[in-house]
Amino acid sequence: MKRVALVLMLVLPTTVMAQDAVPVERLHRATIVEPGPLARAVNPGGASIAPGPLPGSGLSLLPTSPSLGAAQPKPVQNVQTPRRPRPEGSMVGYIEDAIVGSRVRFRFDGAFDNPFPDRAEFFYAKCSCYQGLAGIIPAAFDPDASGPGRGVPETLNFQQLYLNAEYAPHSRFSFLVELPIRWLQPQDFKPIPPFPGFANQSGLADVRAGVKAALVAGDDRDVTFQLQAYLPTGDASSGLGTDHVSVEPALLYHQQLGQRGAIESQIGMWLPIDGNAGVPTSGSDKFSGNVLFYGIGPSYELYNNGRVRFAPVVELVGWRVLDGFQTEVGGPLLGAAGDAGGLNIVNLKLGARTSLDMRSSLYVGYGWALTDAWWYKEVIRVEYRYSF
Repeated sequence: MKRVALVLMLVLPTTVMAQDAVPVERLHRATIVEPGPLARAVNPGGASIAPGPLPGSGLSLLPTSPSLGAAQPKPVQNVQTPRRPRPEGSMVGYIEDAIVGSRVRFRFDGAFDNPFPDRAEFFYAKCSCYQGLAGIIPAAFDPDASGPGRGVPETLNFQQLYLNAEYAPHSRFSFLVELPIRWLQPQDFKPIPPFPGFANQSGLADVRAGVKAALVAGDDRDVTFQLQAYLPTGDASSGLGTDHVSVEPALLYHQQLGQRGAIESQIGMWLPIDGNAGVPTSGSDKFSGNVLFYGIGPSYELYNNGRVRFAPVVELVGWRVLDGFQTEVGGPLLGAAGDAGGLNIVNLKLGARTSLDMRSSLYVGYGWALTDAWWYKEVIRVEYRYSF
């Protein structure tokens, strides 16, 4: 299951959206016969006469009148070709959606092997094992370290369930909020005697809220600025949060490539506000650190019958940790901190999305680390999205 993610696409029953009909005016043209000399001789006043044979001539007359003779044909109106329908949202699974709209999203992640969960306090807060270093490493002793456990896990497996909602009162502006639920399973925990270890945990993680503003919103291209804030709602001592506020500005891009292809990308910064003390605690550095993130993902619709779309997706997603610390089990002493600044993390994500009626869609994907540093070595993601 960790090596192969089988892409399961579900056909979700929903009502087919009504399409606006393009009005086309049909013009019925009548053949108008100008009165000839013979007709004018019989009816010099130009008044309407009943159709019938002309006595003695073997000819028939069509009815006419001065008003019909002067009638002009109606001009034919130009009929506009219907524009390509706007997609209901991104086809990718990890890169943020550049298309502004109202939607809800349910997402589940199953991740394996996080060796440094307190790295730069990006996932959770500084390990509370520093509370036990008073007589071991005085410079690293931190009675206020707010993370989980008086010890260090060799590695950490975790799952997260997200409920994300976006509301767009305008086609170029939206609000969004996300509620995450987290489950943790520390592996091969290394306790610091006599402190207790770190057991499995679960609960509400850090809530995030934000806004999106479309700088460009066309039929084929979207450029969107997104600003999010992470709020310390998760219990840091249980590994459910970072114990500090973070802000995350990002620029998102979506480009349609013909009728079937698309490419999407993002670039942004994760900026912690405050955080636990660094190492040594007497310094001015924080354990938390700034993180640059970026990504690019092309997709191509292999199947599209106007109602159901199926598109495989390839995404390359990366992070660069600019500063901060991480707790290293393999340090000279248990609980020794290492410098996290300068680390590069790159993941490859393979998946596919199936969309139904431009509203419902399901994404299933699998990702793994390409670099020696990682947030998780492998991850499986399933996401259901409904657009309004």
